[in-house]
Amino acid sequence: MRVYLEVGAKKTFASAVDWPGWSRGAKAEDEALDSLLAYAGRYAAAIGVSASKLGPRSRANFEVVERLKGNATTDFGAPGAVPELDREPISAARLEEMAALLGACWKTFDVVAAAARGKELGPSGPRGGGRTLDKTVDHVIEAQAGYLAAIGGKPGAGARWAAIKRDFETALAARARGEVADVGPRGGRRWPAPYAIRRSAWHALDHAWEIADRLV
Repeated sequence: MRVYLEVGAKKTFASAVDWPGWSRGAKAEDEALDSLLAYAGRYAAAIGVSASKLGPRSRANFEVVERLKGNATTDFGAPGAVPELDREPISAARLEEMAALLGACWKTFDVVAAAARGKELGPSGPRGGGRTLDKTVDHVIEAQAGYLAAIGGKPGAGARWAAIKRDFETALAARARGEVADVGPRGGRRWPAPYAIRRSAWHALDHAWEIADRLV
């Protein structure tokens, strides 16, 4: 199975090329790959397939196809570097497939968040703390609005989760068709559509799993 590694000074992320959202971080490369394997069953359940469809059962089955230099976002604890493989042209069929996987990840987040309503969330780590459920949901919505902007879209005034998701899907298609300039008005490169899908899918699942793990 193809993976790419994003290596920062303090943290490394391993991401499955063909399965957006399946991305895990750790201090070192081997640990990140092991974490990716450990989450295979959980990821498969999130997208509605059997774990056997994902492929590898050991680190030896991974093919590292790209290594990226991480950045401050990487070390903070989120994948933040765009792989060159995501800047290659993408077919309409593959974009549709990736978007469907993203939709499954969004649905998992929605289901987990709904199930947690009215229940107590424990601390997010050994030092305690952590966002409330409402703040976590708001954080995911706000981040998604940022992802929309990163591919050249613009959320409507006061837009909430359902509207932002629809706008994101529309902007993804336009970005993939080349209808949105690669460089934004401030001179920075916009995210390519495949990477935007990966980042959104990872973020939704990461917080879905966090909520599930914190349920008391």
